[in-house]
Amino acid sequence: CLTSIVYFSHSSSSLCRLANKHKPWIETEYQGIVMENDNTVLLNPPLFALDKDAPLHYAGEICGFRVHNGPSGSGSVQFEAVVLDRSTGEGLVRSKEPLDCESQREHSFTIQAYDCGEGPDGVNSKKSHKATVHVRVNDVNEFSPVFVERRYEASVPEGRLFDRIVRVEALDADCSPQYSQICFYDIITPNVPFAIDNDGNIKNTEPLDSKRQRIHTFWVTAFDCGKNRAQADAQVVVTVKPSCKPGWIGWTKRVEYTPGSGSIPLFPSLHLETCEETVWNIQATVELQTGHIGKGCDRDSYSDRSVRRLCGAVRGEVDLLPPPSPAANWTSALPTLPSSDSSLIFSFNGSNHVAVVPDSVVSALSGDHFTLQLWMRRGGANIQPATTQTRGNRKEEETIVCSTVRNDDSFSHYSLSVHGCRLSLFYWPDVSAARPVKFLWKLEQVCDSEWHHLSLSVQFPSVTLYVDGVTFDPALIHDNGAIPNPAPRQRMFIGACWGETNMLPEGDTKQHHPRGYHGLLSGVTVRPGSVEPHSVVECLYACREGLDFGDLETLGSGMKVHVNPSQSVLVLEGDDIESFNRAVQQVTYRNSLRFATPGVRPLKLTTSLRCFNEESCLSLKQLEGYLVVLQPDAPQISLSGVGPHLARPAPEFEGPRGVPLFPELRIVCSLSHAVNTAAQGMEGGALMSDAVAHTLDGCEVQPLGEELNPEREELLVDMDVVRERGLEIINTTAYIAITGAESISVYEDVLRSVRYRLAKGSARFERRFRLSCSEMNGRYTSNELTLEVNFLHSLDSLYHPSHLLASQQQFLHPSHHAGELSGHTLPNPHRNSVVPGAATVIIMVCVGFLVVMVILGVFRIRSIHRRGEGARGGAKEGSSQWDDSALTIIVNPMESYESRMGISADTEGEGEEDEEVAESPDDASDDQRIIIKKEGRDGNARRY
Repeated sequence: CLTSIVYFSHSSSSLCRLANKHKPWIETEYQGIVMENDNTVLLNPPLFALDKDAPLHYAGEICGFRVHNGPSGSGSVQFEAVVLDRSTGEGLVRSKEPLDCESQREHSFTIQAYDCGEGPDGVNSKKSHKATVHVRVNDVNEFSPVFVERRYEASVPEGRLFDRIVRVEALDADCSPQYSQICFYDIITPNVPFAIDNDGNIKNTEPLDSKRQRIHTFWVTAFDCGKNRAQADAQVVVTVKPSCKPGWIGWTKRVEYTPGSGSIPLFPSLHLETCEETVWNIQATVELQTGHIGKGCDRDSYSDRSVRRLCGAVRGEVDLLPPPSPAANWTSALPTLPSSDSSLIFSFNGSNHVAVVPDSVVSALSGDHFTLQLWMRRGGANIQPATTQTRGNRKEEETIVCSTVRNDDSFSHYSLSVHGCRLSLFYWPDVSAARPVKFLWKLEQVCDSEWHHLSLSVQFPSVTLYVDGVTFDPALIHDNGAIPNPAPRQRMFIGACWGETNMLPEGDTKQHHPRGYHGLLSGVTVRPGSVEPHSVVECLYACREGLDFGDLETLGSGMKVHVNPSQSVLVLEGDDIESFNRAVQQVTYRNSLRFATPGVRPLKLTTSLRCFNEESCLSLKQLEGYLVVLQPDAPQISLSGVGPHLARPAPEFEGPRGVPLFPELRIVCSLSHAVNTAAQGMEGGALMSDAVAHTLDGCEVQPLGEELNPEREELLVDMDVVRERGLEIINTTAYIAITGAESISVYEDVLRSVRYRLAKGSARFERRFRLSCSEMNGRYTSNELTLEVNFLHSLDSLYHPSHLLASQQQFLHPSHHAGELSGHTLPNPHRNSVVPGAATVIIMVCVGFLVVMVILGVFRIRSIHRRGEGARGGAKEGSSQWDDSALTIIVNPMESYESRMGISADTEGEGEEDEEVAESPDDASDDQRIIIKKEGRDGNARRY
């Protein structure tokens, strides 16, 4: 245009009028603030519109701004933009009406700038792009706090300090956090025993007394952060209730249980007092601690084998950890621990305590179907609480059982191990072909240092695990790693496993095993064949004592009861106080053992309450007590029906079946209990015995004196009866023991079948036996029944050369003779010692024979005495001297009967004893001899 002025001055005005080439330009976005009491919007950046046509008149000037609707659609109505300077393009945004922050705090709209065009009429004007404007309305503290309620009420029991009695609340209508928040509350009533915090919580500053002041009334106010006070104060009313102690009422710390009582209620008069506090959920947990009783509770005090038979388990199990004996010596090196029940507990130290099962036992465990059962407790004798293992400090895997067995023409291998809180079964169905499979269980029971019963039934590829009677599913892992094949050889270790390069010799358990088991084991058995039924597993683990609920039909609506498998924890849950109190009184303790293990069982009751007002809900402390199982009445096991003597002709004992020792045996078990006879008009008290059904677990027949001579005598038992009843028998020369839990009638039948047999030609004249029975592995024993067996010999057979030879051998071995005579005692005046008529005839014949022998002996001795009188004069001082006036000759065969008839004299004295053996002049052989004894100088016989 300037160029046009220079060169074409005559037409410059018409050219400039046509030169509006550019649009106005503004920012793309503006942020604005406006106060509630002002309408001018402060923009950032300021509002300026620029035009490149400046400084031309009209074309380079800004004539106006236009406001368009924003997202809310109200921008064009509430805001406007005006031009302050047309040449500079400065503008101003303002609200048409006063804005309210509480109704709308944010506003958004768009704005455009327009130039003045080509002339005063605005022809050909241009507009800029649309810019977005965000306007925030700043709050003004124009409102005061207002309480939600004008009156607050609360009730509290007296005599206690509370963290919060009631909470007041005020609100402020201002929109900004600065002015809408309540900064603090204040109690404006002076001298009240209450305080309020900045959140409106009111508490008492001293214990309240309902007798001194029942109702407390005071006023509170509130201030916002702009220091505006509440428009109206709030009134607070606190009512003090008379003293009420919430909690359990009627708790008895000591509960006594008499064995044989069945189930008894633990809390017959217990009820919960909530002091009018409204609760909507109550949960009570009753815990009975029986970890110190055997393996976690009171179970049958029989051997594991007897318990298996009583539970109906399939027979054929093999005891891998039997009691040490000559026949089972592989457990003799393992340390054992005492147990309150009848089981034998073996301790493993994780290193050199290993049991190597003999090949003869392993060979009976072939097949891939078997059931492995055991009792396990991790850790040693002094067990510490289990610690959490970090990944960098994990212990090695501990092997419990490691076995390789034969399956037809191949070998299978398995090992049971623990690692941390995991139990794993490593199974190799065929060590030469198939790959191994690992079954893994993650169980808290493995690492809690408590006794647990494990039953592992393998029916490959199916594996079932029962822990304390509860089934757990495994995680299946196909282990295809580089694992060396076990040697194809039958072998089994308990407490460790062997390595490929560390093959231990048979019976060597002294080497170090880095992966050995560290803990306690008991009752480890394996039974090949089909798996054990679940009912049998539950029976084997079942506790005979525990918590129970009396009558589920009386359980109120909304009540729930749960008991854990071991019946040591019972949980009650409900929402009604009355129903809950009735349910608590139905909690019982039961013990099905007639002879329960006496002792103390700790008892705990933990209560959890949930209220509508959770912050002021009651909190009840844990109650602790104990259950005392009293000493049970000892059963009196009485053996009778067998006389003190059994006399039979010797040929009867030499028969093929021998003679029954206890043909009329009677076993009676009774319980004695006190009877209050004073209430019946009698003086004092008395004891009464009631016969009870009982179960014995063992009887023993033992020969007194010397043991049985297996070449001449033996004890026979009807093995068909023993096998039919599933009993076990140990028959040795020292005793015969019958074991197994069975009824009294069964033991009577078995013991009545016990027979004694002698070999033909045996020169025995008597034998004594002792019979005794026991219950619960010797916890209760019967009386000892002694039986003296006399063998009646005829004179012809008595002096048969074979019998004389036997008698000679007895006399030549005084140690055996003394052992046989040790059974003879002085007659008891209260015992029935009637001798049969046949024995009386024999005694009379023997007496006559004795007189003849005495006369012959006297003449023989006198003749010898005369011939040797001179020689004896020079003998040593300590040699024997004969005194014919006090000479006694005793024939040994009938000594026992002569002793009973009063023929023999006292067996003990203080004088000297002289003994000689005189030969018969007619027979100089050693087959016929008599014993000649000289009485002492005091006239008493010294030796028979």
